[in-house]
Amino acid sequence: MQRYFKIYKPYGYLSQFITNERPRKKKKLLGELYNFPEETMAVGRLDQDSEGLLLLTTDGKTSAKITGNGVEKEYFTQVDGNITEEAIEALQKGVAISINGKTLQSLPCKVFKLQERPVFPERAKKIRDERHGPTSWISITMTEGKFRQVKKMTAAVGFPTLRLVRVRVGKEKLDGMDSGEVKELDFFDY
Repeated sequence: MQRYFKIYKPYGYLSQFITNERPRKKKKLLGELYNFPEETMAVGRLDQDSEGLLLLTTDGKTSAKITGNGVEKEYFTQVDGNITEEAIEALQKGVAISINGKTLQSLPCKVFKLQERPVFPERAKKIRDERHGPTSWISITMTEGKFRQVKKMTAAVGFPTLRLVRVRVGKEKLDGMDSGEVKELDFFDY
């Protein structure tokens, strides 16, 4: 029987269960948060310094369908500075980013400025405070997911990412979960 989970991946954790690094260098892994079945895998990933919704399953076919079929992923991103309409329009159209030394064009995506600061659990490592200037929160919804793509996109338009929280994958939402919280599901709604 296949099993399905959603987790609020905390800041500082790797989106994996084992690491090939020797010694482990005190890396925090998802298996430390819950007693997952041995065959559990992350559906996609979030970087160590990103947080939010991560889907986990023992079902490799469902994992492949979600990661390979253009399922939407939505991120709330805190950026350095008061983001401009021009920067938002550039993100919407797609920007040039570097992946493994090659310049690629990101696909068009949905981007808008959030009018209110979203409420998330406090992060283990503090974000700089207001004394260092203003910040903005934006929503970015995309179907691709290259290495550190959102961070590279916001930097390319002059507004580096300070905090990145994935809030949705397909129809599955973060829904006010606490950092580190795990919920077992009957299936993924994507």
